[in-house]
Amino acid sequence: MTGQTERLHGERAIRSIVIAGGGTAGWMAAAMLARRLDKQPVQITVIESSTIGTVGVGEATVPGIRDFFRELGVTEREVMAATKGTAKLGIEFVDWKRPGHSFFHPFGLYGMRSRGVAFHHYWQKLRSAGDPVELADYCLATVMAKRNLFMLPTDRPVHDLLFFDWAVHFDAGLFARFLAARAVAGGVRRVDATITNVRINGETGLVDGVDTACGKAIDGDLFIDCTGFRSLLLGAALGSGYEDWSNLLPCDRAVAIPCERAGPLTPFTRSTAFAQGWQWRIPLQHRVGNGLVYASRHLSDDAAIDMLRSRLEGAPLAEPNLIRFRTGHRRDFWRGNCIGLGLAAGFMEPLESTSITLIQTGIEKLLALFPDRAFDPALASEYNRSTTLEYERIRDFLLLHYWANDRRGEPMWDQCRDTALPDALAHKLRLFRANGSLVRYEWESFHDPSWLSMYAGFDIAARSHDRAADYFSVPDLQSALARMRESIGKAVALAEPHDAFLRTYGVG
Repeated sequence: MTGQTERLHGERAIRSIVIAGGGTAGWMAAAMLARRLDKQPVQITVIESSTIGTVGVGEATVPGIRDFFRELGVTEREVMAATKGTAKLGIEFVDWKRPGHSFFHPFGLYGMRSRGVAFHHYWQKLRSAGDPVELADYCLATVMAKRNLFMLPTDRPVHDLLFFDWAVHFDAGLFARFLAARAVAGGVRRVDATITNVRINGETGLVDGVDTACGKAIDGDLFIDCTGFRSLLLGAALGSGYEDWSNLLPCDRAVAIPCERAGPLTPFTRSTAFAQGWQWRIPLQHRVGNGLVYASRHLSDDAAIDMLRSRLEGAPLAEPNLIRFRTGHRRDFWRGNCIGLGLAAGFMEPLESTSITLIQTGIEKLLALFPDRAFDPALASEYNRSTTLEYERIRDFLLLHYWANDRRGEPMWDQCRDTALPDALAHKLRLFRANGSLVRYEWESFHDPSWLSMYAGFDIAARSHDRAADYFSVPDLQSALARMRESIGKAVALAEPHDAFLRTYGVG
């Protein structure tokens, strides 16, 4: 880099970052930016009002959260101890296909490849031959979850049968507090104030700063909007419109009530469908997180609250938290010198625990495309392109859960089956039904095993399989699968009850 170029770069460098709003999104951003921009002359300020509550029900995650921990320089053990966390092997879906039916979406692989052919083609071959082989029996994560067992995965599994991944459940409020402590220790400034006005530069269209109720004006170069559904900067002040997906995903309300735990400390999230929506159960060490996600045109708020109260396994620990939402996202996630994260950017219902993932990937993309004060539009354009794709891929995965149901005679679910699918999702389904092909698009959050768990769980069958799978006869495959089950059984014998693992791990 020449001296002139280096000097110009220094003159344009971002000197101050203002994060409007705290909560999970704000403090994840603050902690990671402070970590990655350490030793650089950048002041990071979080404006968080102690009088404004947060939604705070994002208690379940996906395995990628552990990458965030590593990038932040903390361990799973530290986070789980600070947040009353538990382990998560996947999600159990109860009554989604029809009442009385359940299946599991694991964080793991199914079976073993052989001769370059994916395991599910051998599974399909046996099914078409009349053998009712269960796909779930060939995933270590699923088998452990069914028995409420857990162990840490090995760093170097000798074969695919021993591979699985895991995520965590945690108290979102405690997680934000944990991150805030690290961020402040790393030099982040916290201002306890309510934002009353966003000042836009009339010439550049950029955010100059924000005014607060205490009379303090806070200016900055780069702004991150973490103000929740209000989206005070990106939506209200900068006018980034909203892409509404209510026509595809039926639910627009949620009510959450934590309760005392009476059931087992399961190493998984449970999602249970009912006539007007679904209910989540997230086990933590000190309580159970519960919530109903529902369609307001089919169920009133009062009825939803009464229903959730009647379905709690233990005594309630708080008053109901009612959340109204529109599934979708801001048309521009990055506009000018402002980026939206969390609910300020969009909302995807917590069916597959993607809310925190979207915060995490938003931060990662911002760091990869980090601007200077010239704010080259190409950076925002790429951020918006990739983030829009990411939201659309998650939307399609969630939509499959609703569309594939066989709950007959219930207006919401009947309407879901009649939903016209987006082209990308329709293409995925056509390919799988043709010969079991699994296609992966750019910016997909869910890999092939996740899609396979949905296809198997909802009995979406392929008409044929990879013909290379015919190298083995049906008896040969049955013997091979018996050996796979035996190998998984030996691995499961090394696991321990989930609550015992937490004690052994030093977090329970």
